[in-house]
Amino acid sequence: MFNVRVYGILLGEDKKVLVSDEFIRGNYYTKFPGGGLEFGEGTRDCLKREFKEEMDLEVKITDHIYTTDFFQMSAFNPEHQIISIYYFAEALEEITTPLREQPFDFDEKQLGVYKTTGETETFRFVRWEDFSAETVTLPIDKVVAQMVKLNY
Repeated sequence: MFNVRVYGILLGEDKKVLVSDEFIRGNYYTKFPGGGLEFGEGTRDCLKREFKEEMDLEVKITDHIYTTDFFQMSAFNPEHQIISIYYFAEALEEITTPLREQPFDFDEKQLGVYKTTGETETFRFVRWEDFSAETVTLPIDKVVAQMVKLNY
């Protein structure tokens, strides 16, 4: 079975890169904002929805960056193959979601979500000088991080 994921690369001031720090199923992951494509949804609409759900942020989806071109098994379900699609995203309004300075710096509200759902997330910008494939956890994200760093 295929699991289609859509992610956005949002650049802030001074080319800082937005990442999501997440605690999911007992593990810590740093990844790009985004998530799963729902049936009947286009990829750009999916990414707009994900930014709205996760950050209450309206975004404009711009250039396509990359679509997975190698086999990647899901980290969560060995019966799923992951296909990830990446776009640049631009914030259409000020970001009001609390942004962190340190990885996995969850606040009380986010820890409350964890107690209810078993997962939580927070967001932060990574300085361009510090951004690399090592910034993110997931294999496909690493490919995209390297592409972004080298080409943009």
